[in-house]
Amino acid sequence: MTLVLIGPICEDLIIIGDDESSKVGGASFFQSFVYEEFFNDYLAIVNASNADLITAFPDESKVNLILKDDTHHFINEYPDKDNLDIRHQSTNFADIPILADDLRNIFDENEINGENIDAFVLTPLNSNDFPIETLNFLKSFDVPIYISLQGFLRFMDEDNSMVLKLSNDLNHILEISDAIFMDEREFDILKCEKIEGSNLIITNGSKGSRIIDVDGESIKINAQKCDNIVDATGCGDTYMAAYISALLNNKSLKDSGDFASSVASEKLKNFGPYKKL
Repeated sequence: MTLVLIGPICEDLIIIGDDESSKVGGASFFQSFVYEEFFNDYLAIVNASNADLITAFPDESKVNLILKDDTHHFINEYPDKDNLDIRHQSTNFADIPILADDLRNIFDENEINGENIDAFVLTPLNSNDFPIETLNFLKSFDVPIYISLQGFLRFMDEDNSMVLKLSNDLNHILEISDAIFMDEREFDILKCEKIEGSNLIITNGSKGSRIIDVDGESIKINAQKCDNIVDATGCGDTYMAAYISALLNNKSLKDSGDFASSVASEKLKNFGPYKKL
């Protein structure tokens, strides 16, 4: 049985106050460290033009690279080093979609079919990453699909800056998902839409998170106290992966949220991805 994680990797510039550093990033990258620890049977499918980026993953043998002609680049700026809830982002909006044929080739090579897939985890970085044809192909496997909403809402504004807004394909995206992960700002954009059949997991930094189940009931998840915050980039991705790991190990929604909060708190204490202390 395999958890299939699909989404771009990127090159990140992290600015915290006056300090700058460069590193590998992307939700698929951050999440792989959590799955390596808590759900070891996973396959990460990523895309970029720089093949060297996959050497940063915890287990390169579990990564399949779709070679493209560009790579996502992100600047994550935290102007107040004492309040990492505040982040400004910019990106190059790389147009390198993951196509259904890209995935068919990988699945054929790895002899993966619907009978040995636990679930798909989709982690786009912008609205170009997953065309409708790709989503329909993944839906045909008839397994749970967990979606990080953020990338689907990212568009290029007229001045080449990044703006979050509703996608024309949003209803289709919502229909195929079993759980949708977002932060409070993204939920504010989404909440005018009718959502049925999906759990919503909504994070809010140091204020904790909440889960809205398919019946509309809200479950409050408290943030775990962290006295030594080093790096918040990738914290939401870490939370998502820990939640999914717990859920696939038959934990309840509440227990999965509590576990995710605890793992995300541990990630905050390290620069880069989650590391077991």
